[in-house]
Amino acid sequence: MQTLSVGLGERSYSIHVGSGLIDQSDLLLPLLERKQVAVVTNTTVAALFLERLTGALARQGVDVVRIVVPDGEKYKDWRTLDSIFAELIEHRCGRDCTLIALGGGVVGDLAGFAAATYQRGVQYVQIPTTLLAQVDSSVGGKTAVNHPLGKNMIGAFHQPRLVLSDMDTLASLPERELRAGLAEVVKHGLIRDAAFFDWLEKNMDRLLAREAEALSHAVLRSVSIKAEIVGRDERESGLRQILNFGHTFGHAIETGLGFGTWLHGEAVAAGMVMAADLSRELGMLSQADAGRIRSLLRQAGLPVAVGGIGPREMLRLMGTDKKARAGRVPFVVLERLGAAALRWDVPPAVVEGTLSRLTA
Repeated sequence: MQTLSVGLGERSYSIHVGSGLIDQSDLLLPLLERKQVAVVTNTTVAALFLERLTGALARQGVDVVRIVVPDGEKYKDWRTLDSIFAELIEHRCGRDCTLIALGGGVVGDLAGFAAATYQRGVQYVQIPTTLLAQVDSSVGGKTAVNHPLGKNMIGAFHQPRLVLSDMDTLASLPERELRAGLAEVVKHGLIRDAAFFDWLEKNMDRLLAREAEALSHAVLRSVSIKAEIVGRDERESGLRQILNFGHTFGHAIETGLGFGTWLHGEAVAAGMVMAADLSRELGMLSQADAGRIRSLLRQAGLPVAVGGIGPREMLRLMGTDKKARAGRVPFVVLERLGAAALRWDVPPAVVEGTLSRLTA
């Protein structure tokens, strides 16, 4: 097991990365205010890991409430959130209970938002079981549900007390989910570490083959980058916004195509190609480097353009992005590989040109 930390003063927490962590209840017990937890998971993950986790806790005398929600992005909504609240109330979970998010990004966002708002806030733990959740969504305290008009439009910042990334869970991950998670791995290299991007170019086949050493390195480096950024800008007032590279385009794709049609990582991959193209048009990124980004994402088996949604609809959806201010949408661009910046002054014609080349 290797441990990283998110430095947030009194709210700092550890991220443990290793094998067999689901069974190690001793990592959780010191955090519990009382021996009651509510495990939030989905139907797919429950069949794989719920018994192991709840069994380990029960053997330590912990009262476990099991809350199983449907699997899929389309269920990351207010109705599912309300069903979690109902279970918590029916089982008399108090403010001193601990929620545990066992699953991917959807489960983590739902359980985290439930923890942020139930009885005005209870503590929670992230146990991410997908690559995307391990390298990105489980760290940083962003919690939310979707609205039919926009992705993650209703949510709160609420930091977990602990993140347990059990690398063994990736063995059962569907191929498509693995590839989607690699999009966020690539993103971390692009915005912060050119050497890591170089490493990904050389090792993408090893990652797709699920070689343990390669996956562990990718998770640890990605988490290290994100933890450093979150520690410096928890509430996304400045630096943290670079983590949204490709996401303004990507969220519009997810909303426009219908939640769940594309996985989040697939939409982010296409969005990063768009953001790289935008950076090239602004004279910041070379044509060669934009091509390297597209090639690496193709090698990972990810989409580099989108059909079924045109430039005009993309522009409309991007206009409702939650990062917009006074009707203006900011774009995260690349000054070069490994160095991202936020731009508020991108000419609309440049955005339209990018969208006309990469949407249909």
